[in-house]
Amino acid sequence: MEKYDIAVIGGGPSGYAATMRALDLKKKVILIERDKIGGAGLHNGALSSKTLWELSKNIYNMRHSDLAPFNYNLPPYSKILELMNQAVQTRMEQLQYQLHQIQTLYPNLFKFANGTGSLLNQNQIQITYNDGNHQIIWADNIIIATGSRPRKLPNIPIDEKIIMTSDGIHHLTDYPQSLVILGAGVIGCEFATIFANFGKTKVYLIDKADRILPFEDEDIASVVAQNLEHLGVHIHKNASLVSMEIEDNRVKYILEFKEGKTETFYAEKALVSVGRIPNFEDLGLQNAGLTFNSRGYIDTKDGQSDVPNIYFVGDTTADICLVNVGELEGRHIIEKIYGKEHPLIYENISTIMFLHPEVAGVGMNEIEAQKKGIPYQVATYTYNYIGRALCMQCPQGFFKILVSDDEHKKILGMRAIGEHASTAIQGVALLIAQNLSIEAIAELIHPHPSIIEGIQECARMLLGKSIIKPEFFSQSLNCFRVYDGNRLKI
Repeated sequence: MEKYDIAVIGGGPSGYAATMRALDLKKKVILIERDKIGGAGLHNGALSSKTLWELSKNIYNMRHSDLAPFNYNLPPYSKILELMNQAVQTRMEQLQYQLHQIQTLYPNLFKFANGTGSLLNQNQIQITYNDGNHQIIWADNIIIATGSRPRKLPNIPIDEKIIMTSDGIHHLTDYPQSLVILGAGVIGCEFATIFANFGKTKVYLIDKADRILPFEDEDIASVVAQNLEHLGVHIHKNASLVSMEIEDNRVKYILEFKEGKTETFYAEKALVSVGRIPNFEDLGLQNAGLTFNSRGYIDTKDGQSDVPNIYFVGDTTADICLVNVGELEGRHIIEKIYGKEHPLIYENISTIMFLHPEVAGVGMNEIEAQKKGIPYQVATYTYNYIGRALCMQCPQGFFKILVSDDEHKKILGMRAIGEHASTAIQGVALLIAQNLSIEAIAELIHPHPSIIEGIQECARMLLGKSIIKPEFFSQSLNCFRVYDGNRLKI
Protein backbone atom coordinates (compact mmCIF):
# COMPACT_ATOMS: atom_id res chain seq x y z
CA MET A 1 0.00 0.00 0.00
CA GLU A 2 1.39 3.40 -1.00
CA LYS A 3 1.79 5.81 1.90
CA TYR A 4 1.71 9.60 1.80
CA ASP A 5 2.24 12.43 4.25
CA ILE A 6 -0.65 14.36 2.69
CA ALA A 7 -3.60 13.32 0.55
CA VAL A 8 -5.54 16.19 -1.02
CA ILE A 9 -8.96 15.38 -2.47
CA GLY A 10 -9.95 18.10 -4.93
CA GLY A 11 -7.82 20.02 -7.42
CA GLY A 12 -9.53 23.39 -7.26
CA PRO A 13 -7.87 26.58 -5.92
CA SER A 14 -7.61 25.46 -2.29
CA GLY A 15 -6.53 21.89 -3.05
CA TYR A 16 -3.93 22.98 -5.59
CA ALA A 17 -2.53 25.60 -3.19
CA ALA A 18 -2.34 23.04 -0.36
CA THR A 19 -0.49 20.62 -2.64
CA MET A 20 2.09 23.20 -3.69
CA ARG A 21 2.71 24.32 -0.11
CA ALA A 22 3.19 20.70 1.02
CA LEU A 23 5.71 20.19 -1.77
CA ASP A 24 7.53 23.34 -0.63
CA LEU A 25 8.07 21.51 2.67
CA LYS A 26 9.26 18.35 0.86
CA LYS A 27 6.28 16.28 1.98
CA LYS A 28 5.04 13.28 0.02
CA VAL A 29 1.73 14.29 -1.53
CA ILE A 30 -1.02 12.78 -3.65
CA LEU A 31 -3.56 15.06 -5.33
CA ILE A 32 -6.83 13.37 -6.29
CA GLU A 33 -9.10 15.15 -8.80
CA ARG A 34 -12.01 13.49 -10.59
CA ASP A 35 -12.46 16.10 -13.32
CA LYS A 36 -10.40 19.08 -14.46
CA ILE A 37 -7.66 20.84 -12.53
CA GLY A 38 -8.75 24.31 -11.45
CA GLY A 39 -12.22 23.51 -10.13
CA ALA A 40 -15.26 25.73 -10.39
CA GLY A 41 -13.11 28.79 -9.65
CA LEU A 42 -11.51 28.32 -13.06
CA HIS A 43 -14.08 26.62 -15.27
CA ASN A 44 -17.49 27.81 -14.02
CA GLY A 45 -16.61 30.61 -11.67
CA ALA A 46 -14.11 33.37 -11.13
CA LEU A 47 -11.92 33.23 -14.24
CA SER A 48 -14.60 32.36 -16.78
CA SER A 49 -17.25 34.78 -15.52
CA LYS A 50 -14.74 37.59 -15.01
CA THR A 51 -13.45 37.09 -18.54
CA LEU A 52 -17.04 37.51 -19.72
CA TRP A 53 -17.33 40.65 -17.58
CA GLU A 54 -14.14 42.15 -19.01
CA LEU A 55 -15.32 41.46 -22.56
CA SER A 56 -18.78 42.87 -21.87
CA LYS A 57 -17.24 45.96 -20.27
CA ASN A 58 -15.05 46.55 -23.33
CA ILE A 59 -18.07 46.18 -25.60
CA TYR A 60 -20.13 48.55 -23.44
CA ASN A 61 -17.36 51.15 -23.57
CA MET A 62 -17.04 50.71 -27.32
CA ARG A 63 -20.76 51.14 -27.85
CA HIS A 64 -21.02 54.22 -25.66
CA SER A 65 -17.71 55.99 -26.28
CA ASP A 66 -17.67 59.21 -28.27
CA LEU A 67 -14.74 57.64 -30.13
CA ALA A 68 -16.62 54.44 -31.01
CA PRO A 69 -16.56 53.35 -34.66
CA PHE A 70 -19.56 54.72 -36.53
CA ASN A 71 -20.70 51.29 -37.72
CA TYR A 72 -19.68 49.25 -34.67
CA ASN A 73 -21.20 45.76 -34.72
CA LEU A 74 -21.50 43.43 -31.74
CA PRO A 75 -19.29 40.37 -32.30
CA PRO A 76 -21.02 36.97 -32.51
CA TYR A 77 -21.38 35.21 -29.20
CA SER A 78 -19.18 32.41 -30.53
CA LYS A 79 -16.28 34.90 -30.51
CA ILE A 80 -17.05 35.83 -26.91
CA LEU A 81 -17.01 32.14 -25.96
CA GLU A 82 -13.78 31.60 -27.87
CA LEU A 83 -12.02 34.35 -25.94
CA MET A 84 -13.42 33.15 -22.62
CA ASN A 85 -12.32 29.58 -23.31
CA GLN A 86 -8.86 30.76 -24.36
CA ALA A 87 -8.37 32.40 -20.96
CA VAL A 88 -9.59 29.29 -19.13
CA GLN A 89 -7.51 26.95 -21.29
CA THR A 90 -4.35 29.01 -20.83
CA ARG A 91 -4.67 28.93 -17.06
CA MET A 92 -5.55 25.23 -16.96
CA GLU A 93 -2.57 24.34 -19.17
CA GLN A 94 -0.28 26.25 -16.81
CA LEU A 95 -1.56 24.27 -13.82
CA GLN A 96 -1.41 20.95 -15.67
CA TYR A 97 2.09 21.60 -17.00
CA GLN A 98 3.37 22.30 -13.51
CA LEU A 99 1.83 19.08 -12.14
CA HIS A 100 3.34 17.07 -14.99
CA GLN A 101 6.78 18.58 -14.43
CA ILE A 102 6.68 17.93 -10.68
CA GLN A 103 5.50 14.35 -11.14
CA THR A 104 8.25 13.76 -13.74
CA LEU A 105 11.06 15.33 -11.71
CA TYR A 106 9.98 14.12 -8.26
CA PRO A 107 8.12 10.80 -8.77
CA ASN A 108 8.85 9.73 -5.18
CA LEU A 109 7.43 12.95 -3.78
CA PHE A 110 4.27 13.67 -5.80
CA LYS A 111 1.51 11.80 -7.60
CA PHE A 112 -1.53 13.08 -9.45
CA ALA A 113 -4.52 10.74 -9.44
CA ASN A 114 -7.24 11.49 -11.98
CA GLY A 115 -10.23 9.88 -10.31
CA THR A 116 -12.45 9.96 -7.22
CA GLY A 117 -11.32 9.46 -3.65
CA SER A 118 -13.47 7.86 -0.96
CA LEU A 119 -12.45 7.50 2.69
CA LEU A 120 -12.45 3.94 4.08
CA ASN A 121 -11.36 5.18 7.50
CA GLN A 122 -9.45 8.16 8.85
CA ASN A 123 -6.26 7.20 7.01
CA GLN A 124 -7.17 4.97 4.08
CA ILE A 125 -8.58 6.26 0.80
CA GLN A 126 -9.89 4.19 -2.07
CA ILE A 127 -9.15 5.82 -5.41
CA THR A 128 -11.34 4.92 -8.37
CA TYR A 129 -9.44 6.10 -11.41
CA ASN A 130 -11.31 7.45 -14.42
CA ASP A 131 -9.92 4.54 -16.47
CA GLY A 132 -11.72 2.08 -14.14
CA ASN A 133 -8.75 0.95 -12.05
CA HIS A 134 -8.81 1.00 -8.25
CA GLN A 135 -6.20 1.62 -5.57
CA ILE A 136 -6.14 1.96 -1.79
CA ILE A 137 -3.61 4.37 -0.29
CA TRP A 138 -2.64 5.48 3.22
CA ALA A 139 -2.30 9.15 4.22
CA ASP A 140 -1.14 10.55 7.55
CA ASN A 141 -3.24 13.66 6.90
CA ILE A 142 -6.19 14.19 4.58
CA ILE A 143 -7.37 17.52 3.19
CA ILE A 144 -10.88 17.72 1.75
CA ALA A 145 -10.96 20.42 -0.93
CA THR A 146 -13.82 19.23 -3.13
CA GLY A 147 -15.39 22.65 -3.57
CA SER A 148 -19.06 23.44 -4.12
CA ARG A 149 -21.74 23.59 -6.78
CA PRO A 150 -24.75 25.82 -7.41
CA ARG A 151 -27.71 25.20 -5.15
CA LYS A 152 -30.78 23.94 -6.98
CA LEU A 153 -34.37 24.38 -5.86
CA PRO A 154 -36.58 21.27 -6.02
CA ASN A 155 -39.55 23.07 -7.56
CA ILE A 156 -37.58 24.55 -10.48
CA PRO A 157 -36.84 22.25 -13.47
CA ILE A 158 -33.19 23.19 -14.10
CA ASP A 159 -32.03 21.63 -17.37
CA GLU A 160 -28.90 23.82 -17.82
CA LYS A 161 -30.16 24.79 -21.28
CA ILE A 162 -33.23 26.95 -20.72
CA ILE A 163 -33.23 27.23 -16.93
CA MET A 164 -29.60 27.30 -15.87
CA THR A 165 -27.26 27.71 -12.93
CA SER A 166 -23.88 29.42 -13.19
CA ASP A 167 -22.57 26.08 -14.49
CA GLY A 168 -24.86 26.06 -17.50
CA ILE A 169 -24.81 29.73 -18.42
CA HIS A 170 -21.19 29.44 -19.59
CA HIS A 171 -22.37 27.11 -22.35
CA LEU A 172 -24.85 29.46 -24.05
CA THR A 173 -24.40 29.49 -27.82
CA ASP A 174 -25.86 32.94 -28.50
CA TYR A 175 -26.95 36.13 -26.79
CA PRO A 176 -30.41 35.40 -25.36
CA GLN A 177 -33.12 37.85 -26.30
CA SER A 178 -34.18 37.93 -22.65
CA LEU A 179 -32.83 36.51 -19.40
CA VAL A 180 -34.45 36.37 -15.98
CA ILE A 181 -32.15 35.97 -12.98
CA LEU A 182 -33.40 34.57 -9.67
CA GLY A 183 -31.25 35.96 -6.89
CA ALA A 184 -29.93 39.50 -6.43
CA GLY A 185 -26.67 38.62 -4.69
CA VAL A 186 -23.18 38.95 -6.15
CA ILE A 187 -23.43 36.24 -8.84
CA GLY A 188 -26.89 37.31 -9.97
CA CYS A 189 -25.92 40.97 -10.19
CA GLU A 190 -22.66 40.15 -11.99
CA PHE A 191 -24.42 38.18 -14.74
CA ALA A 192 -27.10 40.88 -14.97
CA THR A 193 -24.26 43.36 -15.57
CA ILE A 194 -22.53 41.13 -18.15
CA PHE A 195 -25.55 40.55 -20.37
CA ALA A 196 -26.83 44.11 -20.00
CA ASN A 197 -23.38 45.38 -21.04
CA PHE A 198 -23.56 43.40 -24.29
CA GLY A 199 -26.73 45.34 -25.11
CA LYS A 200 -28.47 42.44 -26.85
CA THR A 201 -30.40 40.91 -23.93
CA LYS A 202 -33.31 42.25 -21.91
CA VAL A 203 -32.43 41.29 -18.33
CA TYR A 204 -34.86 40.81 -15.44
CA LEU A 205 -33.60 40.47 -11.87
CA ILE A 206 -35.83 38.97 -9.19
CA ASP A 207 -35.18 40.46 -5.76
CA LYS A 208 -37.30 39.36 -2.80
CA ALA A 209 -36.08 42.37 -0.76
CA ASP A 210 -36.61 46.05 -1.40
CA ARG A 211 -33.02 46.44 -2.68
CA ILE A 212 -30.32 44.32 -4.25
CA LEU A 213 -27.08 43.28 -2.48
CA PRO A 214 -28.69 43.31 1.00
CA PHE A 215 -25.36 42.53 2.72
CA GLU A 216 -23.80 45.74 1.37
CA ASP A 217 -24.33 49.30 2.55
CA GLU A 218 -27.27 51.10 0.97
CA ASP A 219 -25.13 53.74 -0.74
CA ILE A 220 -23.23 51.00 -2.62
CA ALA A 221 -26.35 49.02 -3.50
CA SER A 222 -28.17 52.16 -4.64
CA VAL A 223 -25.47 53.12 -7.17
CA VAL A 224 -25.31 49.57 -8.54
CA ALA A 225 -29.12 49.36 -8.85
CA GLN A 226 -29.38 52.74 -10.58
CA ASN A 227 -26.70 51.75 -13.07
CA LEU A 228 -28.29 48.37 -13.77
CA GLU A 229 -31.59 50.09 -14.48
CA HIS A 230 -29.76 52.60 -16.69
CA LEU A 231 -28.38 49.61 -18.62
CA GLY A 232 -31.96 48.44 -19.15
CA VAL A 233 -32.19 45.82 -16.40
CA HIS A 234 -35.66 45.51 -14.90
CA ILE A 235 -35.45 44.75 -11.17
CA HIS A 236 -38.49 42.95 -9.76
CA LYS A 237 -38.32 44.41 -6.23
CA ASN A 238 -40.12 42.89 -3.22
CA ALA A 239 -40.98 39.90 -5.42
CA SER A 240 -41.36 36.29 -4.28
CA LEU A 241 -41.14 33.53 -6.87
CA VAL A 242 -44.38 31.53 -6.99
CA SER A 243 -43.25 29.21 -9.79
CA MET A 244 -40.78 28.89 -12.65
CA GLU A 245 -41.21 26.36 -15.45
CA ILE A 246 -40.38 25.67 -19.08
CA GLU A 247 -43.27 26.26 -21.46
CA ASP A 248 -42.87 26.11 -25.26
CA ASN A 249 -39.06 26.22 -24.94
CA ARG A 250 -39.09 29.42 -22.92
CA VAL A 251 -39.28 30.34 -19.25
CA LYS A 252 -42.57 31.12 -17.62
CA TYR A 253 -42.33 32.57 -14.12
CA ILE A 254 -44.95 33.88 -11.73
CA LEU A 255 -44.15 36.46 -9.06
CA GLU A 256 -46.07 37.60 -6.02
CA PHE A 257 -45.28 41.14 -4.98
CA LYS A 258 -45.27 42.65 -1.50
CA GLU A 259 -48.67 44.27 -1.94
CA GLY A 260 -50.16 40.86 -2.78
CA LYS A 261 -50.42 41.21 -6.56
CA THR A 262 -49.48 38.17 -8.66
CA GLU A 263 -48.15 38.54 -12.20
CA THR A 264 -46.88 36.19 -14.95
CA PHE A 265 -43.77 36.89 -17.04
CA TYR A 266 -41.85 35.16 -19.85
CA ALA A 267 -38.17 35.07 -20.82
CA GLU A 268 -36.06 33.10 -23.25
CA LYS A 269 -33.61 31.90 -20.58
CA ALA A 270 -33.31 31.86 -16.79
CA LEU A 271 -30.40 31.84 -14.38
CA VAL A 272 -31.00 30.49 -10.87
CA SER A 273 -28.46 32.02 -8.50
CA VAL A 274 -29.44 31.14 -4.94
CA GLY A 275 -26.15 30.13 -3.34
CA ARG A 276 -23.87 27.09 -3.39
CA ILE A 277 -23.59 23.79 -1.50
CA PRO A 278 -20.48 21.71 -0.73
CA ASN A 279 -19.54 18.63 -2.79
CA PHE A 280 -19.53 15.91 -0.13
CA GLU A 281 -21.17 13.07 -2.06
CA ASP A 282 -19.33 9.71 -2.28
CA LEU A 283 -16.47 10.88 -0.08
CA GLY A 284 -17.15 8.30 2.62
CA LEU A 285 -16.82 10.91 5.36
CA GLN A 286 -18.93 8.85 7.76
CA ASN A 287 -16.45 5.97 7.41
CA ALA A 288 -13.86 8.20 9.05
CA GLY A 289 -16.17 9.09 11.95
CA LEU A 290 -17.25 12.47 10.62
CA THR A 291 -20.81 13.75 11.06
CA PHE A 292 -22.69 16.60 9.39
CA ASN A 293 -24.21 19.51 11.27
CA SER A 294 -27.70 20.88 10.66
CA ARG A 295 -26.42 23.07 7.80
CA GLY A 296 -24.93 20.12 5.93
CA TYR A 297 -21.30 20.94 6.74
CA ILE A 298 -18.65 19.32 8.92
CA ASP A 299 -17.87 21.34 12.04
CA THR A 300 -14.25 22.49 12.05
CA LYS A 301 -11.97 24.69 14.12
CA ASP A 302 -9.42 26.54 12.04
CA GLY A 303 -10.06 23.99 9.28
CA GLN A 304 -9.48 20.95 11.51
CA SER A 305 -12.34 18.50 12.07
CA ASP A 306 -13.09 16.40 15.17
CA VAL A 307 -11.03 13.67 13.50
CA PRO A 308 -7.70 15.46 14.03
CA ASN A 309 -5.90 14.34 10.86
CA ILE A 310 -8.76 15.36 8.51
CA TYR A 311 -9.08 18.97 7.39
CA PHE A 312 -11.54 20.98 5.28
CA VAL A 313 -10.64 24.02 3.16
CA GLY A 314 -12.23 26.32 0.61
CA ASP A 315 -15.91 25.97 -0.23
CA THR A 316 -16.23 22.82 1.92
CA THR A 317 -16.25 25.07 4.97
CA ALA A 318 -19.19 27.24 5.97
CA ASP A 319 -17.26 30.51 6.04
CA ILE A 320 -16.31 32.64 3.02
CA CYS A 321 -16.48 31.00 -0.42
CA LEU A 322 -13.86 32.94 -2.39
CA VAL A 323 -10.91 31.75 -4.47
CA ASN A 324 -8.38 33.89 -2.59
CA VAL A 325 -9.70 32.67 0.77
CA GLY A 326 -9.64 29.03 -0.38
CA GLU A 327 -6.03 29.33 -1.54
CA LEU A 328 -5.04 30.95 1.73
CA GLU A 329 -6.80 28.24 3.75
CA GLY A 330 -5.13 25.47 1.74
CA ARG A 331 -1.66 26.87 2.41
CA HIS A 332 -2.51 27.61 6.03
CA ILE A 333 -3.59 24.03 6.79
CA ILE A 334 -0.28 22.63 5.54
CA GLU A 335 1.61 25.11 7.70
CA LYS A 336 -0.64 24.27 10.64
CA ILE A 337 0.05 20.53 10.27
CA TYR A 338 3.81 21.04 10.22
CA GLY A 339 4.09 23.72 12.89
CA LYS A 340 4.86 26.64 10.60
CA GLU A 341 1.54 28.41 10.91
CA HIS A 342 0.87 32.06 11.50
CA PRO A 343 -2.57 33.38 12.44
CA LEU A 344 -5.10 33.27 9.62
CA ILE A 345 -6.61 36.76 9.45
CA TYR A 346 -10.10 37.10 7.97
CA GLU A 347 -10.62 40.73 9.02
CA ASN A 348 -8.72 42.08 6.01
CA ILE A 349 -10.07 39.87 3.23
CA SER A 350 -10.35 41.82 -0.01
CA THR A 351 -13.35 41.24 -2.26
CA ILE A 352 -14.39 42.43 -5.69
CA MET A 353 -17.86 42.52 -7.22
CA PHE A 354 -17.68 42.79 -11.01
CA LEU A 355 -20.60 45.11 -11.54
CA HIS A 356 -21.21 48.45 -13.27
CA PRO A 357 -19.04 50.01 -11.97
CA GLU A 358 -16.91 47.50 -10.08
CA VAL A 359 -17.16 47.34 -6.29
CA ALA A 360 -14.31 46.43 -3.98
CA GLY A 361 -14.16 46.08 -0.24
CA VAL A 362 -11.97 45.10 2.66
CA GLY A 363 -12.83 44.72 6.33
CA MET A 364 -16.13 45.86 7.80
CA ASN A 365 -18.86 47.86 6.14
CA GLU A 366 -21.35 50.00 8.04
CA ILE A 367 -23.91 47.20 8.29
CA GLU A 368 -21.40 44.96 10.04
CA ALA A 369 -20.09 47.69 12.35
CA GLN A 370 -23.60 48.64 13.46
CA LYS A 371 -24.58 45.00 13.95
CA LYS A 372 -21.59 44.56 16.27
CA GLY A 373 -22.40 47.80 18.11
CA ILE A 374 -19.02 49.36 17.29
CA PRO A 375 -18.86 53.19 17.40
CA TYR A 376 -17.01 54.43 14.34
CA GLN A 377 -16.20 57.39 12.16
CA VAL A 378 -16.80 57.28 8.42
CA ALA A 379 -15.76 59.47 5.53
CA THR A 380 -16.91 59.38 1.90
CA TYR A 381 -14.88 60.91 -0.92
CA THR A 382 -16.39 60.90 -4.40
CA TYR A 383 -14.60 60.26 -7.67
CA ASN A 384 -15.47 63.59 -9.22
CA TYR A 385 -12.81 65.19 -6.98
CA ILE A 386 -10.08 62.75 -8.11
CA GLY A 387 -7.93 63.99 -10.99
CA ARG A 388 -7.40 60.56 -12.55
CA ALA A 389 -11.15 59.88 -12.61
CA LEU A 390 -11.68 63.17 -14.45
CA CYS A 391 -8.93 62.22 -16.94
CA MET A 392 -10.70 58.92 -17.55
CA GLN A 393 -14.09 60.66 -17.82
CA CYS A 394 -15.34 58.29 -15.11
CA PRO A 395 -16.43 60.59 -12.28
CA GLN A 396 -19.01 58.19 -10.83
CA GLY A 397 -17.93 56.38 -7.70
CA PHE A 398 -16.60 56.95 -4.20
CA PHE A 399 -14.31 55.71 -1.46
CA LYS A 400 -15.67 55.13 2.02
CA ILE A 401 -13.39 54.50 5.00
CA LEU A 402 -14.48 53.39 8.48
CA VAL A 403 -12.18 53.98 11.48
CA SER A 404 -12.43 53.49 15.23
CA ASP A 405 -14.11 56.37 17.07
CA ASP A 406 -11.11 57.28 19.21
CA GLU A 407 -7.78 59.06 18.99
CA HIS A 408 -6.13 56.05 17.30
CA LYS A 409 -8.46 56.00 14.29
CA LYS A 410 -7.59 52.39 13.45
CA ILE A 411 -8.97 51.28 10.08
CA LEU A 412 -12.02 49.03 10.38
CA GLY A 413 -12.84 48.75 6.69
CA MET A 414 -13.17 50.40 3.32
CA ARG A 415 -15.54 50.23 0.37
CA ALA A 416 -14.81 51.49 -3.12
CA ILE A 417 -17.07 51.74 -6.13
CA GLY A 418 -15.88 53.02 -9.49
CA GLU A 419 -13.15 52.54 -12.08
CA HIS A 420 -9.99 50.85 -10.74
CA ALA A 421 -11.75 50.16 -7.44
CA SER A 422 -10.28 46.66 -7.23
CA THR A 423 -6.71 47.94 -7.56
CA ALA A 424 -7.12 50.46 -4.76
CA ILE A 425 -7.82 48.36 -1.68
CA GLN A 426 -4.76 46.23 -1.02
CA GLY A 427 -2.83 48.91 0.86
CA VAL A 428 -5.77 49.34 3.22
CA ALA A 429 -5.93 45.55 3.68
CA LEU A 430 -2.31 45.60 4.84
CA LEU A 431 -2.98 48.42 7.30
CA ILE A 432 -5.94 46.50 8.78
CA ALA A 433 -3.78 43.39 9.19
CA GLN A 434 -1.14 45.47 10.96
CA ASN A 435 -3.74 47.26 13.09
CA LEU A 436 -2.49 50.66 11.95
CA SER A 437 -4.07 54.11 11.85
CA ILE A 438 -5.11 56.07 8.78
CA GLU A 439 -2.16 58.37 9.50
CA ALA A 440 -0.08 55.93 7.41
CA ILE A 441 -2.26 56.60 4.34
CA ALA A 442 -2.53 60.33 4.91
CA GLU A 443 1.22 60.88 4.95
CA LEU A 444 2.21 58.45 2.18
CA ILE A 445 3.24 59.98 -1.16
CA HIS A 446 0.81 58.49 -3.69
CA PRO A 447 1.43 58.37 -7.44
CA HIS A 448 -0.18 61.21 -9.39
CA PRO A 449 -2.56 61.22 -11.05
CA SER A 450 -4.05 58.03 -9.67
CA ILE A 451 -7.37 56.79 -8.35
CA ILE A 452 -5.82 55.91 -4.98
CA GLU A 453 -5.27 59.60 -4.26
CA GLY A 454 -8.96 59.54 -3.36
CA ILE A 455 -8.20 57.11 -0.52
CA GLN A 456 -5.58 59.51 0.81
CA GLU A 457 -7.95 62.46 0.76
CA CYS A 458 -10.66 60.35 2.38
CA ALA A 459 -8.26 59.53 5.23
CA ARG A 460 -7.21 63.16 5.52
CA MET A 461 -10.85 64.20 5.85
CA LEU A 462 -11.14 62.01 8.96
CA LEU A 463 -8.00 63.67 10.34
CA GLY A 464 -9.29 67.17 9.55
CA LYS A 465 -6.50 68.00 7.12
CA SER A 466 -7.78 67.29 3.62
CA ILE A 467 -6.86 69.46 0.66
CA ILE A 468 -10.47 69.49 -0.58
CA LYS A 469 -12.59 70.57 2.40
CA PRO A 470 -15.87 68.70 2.96
CA GLU A 471 -17.59 71.74 4.45
CA PHE A 472 -17.56 73.38 1.01
CA PHE A 473 -18.77 70.29 -0.88
CA SER A 474 -21.13 68.74 1.66
CA GLN A 475 -23.37 67.11 -0.94
CA SER A 476 -20.62 64.70 -2.02
CA LEU A 477 -17.89 64.81 0.66
CA ASN A 478 -18.93 63.79 4.16
CA CYS A 479 -17.56 62.83 7.56
CA PHE A 480 -19.76 61.33 10.27
CA ARG A 481 -19.47 59.90 13.75
CA VAL A 482 -21.84 56.94 14.22
CA TYR A 483 -22.82 55.39 17.56
CA ASP A 484 -25.99 53.87 19.03
CA GLY A 485 -27.78 54.44 15.75
CA ASN A 486 -27.00 58.15 15.76
CA ARG A 487 -25.21 59.77 12.82
CA LEU A 488 -23.56 63.10 13.65
CA LYS A 489 -21.67 65.23 11.15
CA ILE A 490 -18.04 65.85 12.05
